Amino acid sequence: MAQNDPTPLAVEEVEVRGHIIDSLILPKVLDCITTAGGSFHIKNISIGHDRADPSFAVIEVRAATNESLQEVLAQIADHGAVPTASHDCQLVTADIDGAFPEGFYSTTNQRTEVRNSGKWLPVAEQEMDCGVTIDPPTSAARCVPMSEVRQGMPIVVGHLGTRVFPHERTQQEQAFGFMSSAVSTEKPKGVVIRQIAKSLFENRQGGGKTLLVGGPAIVHTGSGNLICELLRDRYIDKLFAGNALATHDIEQSIFGTSLGVNIDEGSLADTGHEHHLRAINRVRRAGSIANAVETGVLQSGIMYECVKNQVEFHLSGSIRDDGPLPDVITDALECQRLMRRSIRDVTFCLMIATTLHSIAVGNLLPAWVNVVCVDINPSTVIKLSDRGSFQTVGLVTDVEPFLRSLLAEIRRLEGEQ
Repeated sequence: MAQNDPTPLAVEEVEVRGHIIDSLILPKVLDCITTAGGSFHIKNISIGHDRADPSFAVIEVRAATNESLQEVLAQIADHGAVPTASHDCQLVTADIDGAFPEGFYSTTNQRTEVRNSGKWLPVAEQEMDCGVTIDPPTSAARCVPMSEVRQGMPIVVGHLGTRVFPHERTQQEQAFGFMSSAVSTEKPKGVVIRQIAKSLFENRQGGGKTLLVGGPAIVHTGSGNLICELLRDRYIDKLFAGNALATHDIEQSIFGTSLGVNIDEGSLADTGHEHHLRAINRVRRAGSIANAVETGVLQSGIMYECVKNQVEFHLSGSIRDDGPLPDVITDALECQRLMRRSIRDVTFCLMIATTLHSIAVGNLLPAWVNVVCVDINPSTVIKLSDRGSFQTVGLVTDVEPFLRSLLAEIRRLEGEQ
């Protein structure tokens, strides 16, 4: 229960609560302490007997110096270890726009609270890699991105008076993510796809919101019609994409090609390399994608179904974009702001064949939103997990067979109902 420690100079008592054994929270906390050069003594521990029973442990954390102790406490705080002594968080006023004070508290995607005036306040708009501000008139705490900091804004500094609640998966979530710890082409895809279909079906039935983060490979592989079915049946409530997906979807609708290749035949069309530019030009002349639908320029496809079914979409620009389409937002910070606002009610996220967009959205999502990432490239899922989106279930497969199987499973569920 204790680790040998000759005459430590700095000591702090912390507490961890919840499903700290089966969620491996306690081992993670102890490992963080020793890895950071500290030591520990477990002063009290109570382990729940049933799966639903929470556990708790009181741990004395030791370090050679107070500076070292603060580094240890900062690391274990992300796993829910909270000092037993009651302290309010420290607030420092931002001295300039667009930057935090030195030593600011850096957030995770886990549920977080900060203590102010003796009360623990839930942090709203939870997101990783942000700071925390407290609004003086309302005493409400929320995450704030660095670019949104304004001079005079009170910012939480240090880990004192902060606590994190690591997300503890329900049995259903554990079953859903049973193979998310490793990325492999040898996963039993049928089992995983059935579970994804079930999650999508239940999310719609329960009034949840599903976000699709899509790449142009959806169109290139001839899968656009499958996404259209999901849009028409309201299995997708929001779409985040770039200029490429929308452009090639519109190209396919107008010319029957994607990147100049005939979707039905797989052959190169005469002057097909011009089609995507001509598609963009027609929409730009119409003024917007919605106007192109209303005037009959655009009569089918993913973007057509978004407009017709009032599905919210955000198209983010890139330095390599042709055109771009008039709906594409080229200001990266403005894209972030719009996506932040849009994801607040998202309860399920499906990422298909887009690395950069998937990572960007993963950074914005809190840990309790289930994420499915489907890509032919295993590194996409690995990057998501490495950057903190640990709730991601990865499936390494081609887009078209995945969507075809997914839709078939959804139809089976609808038939059973």
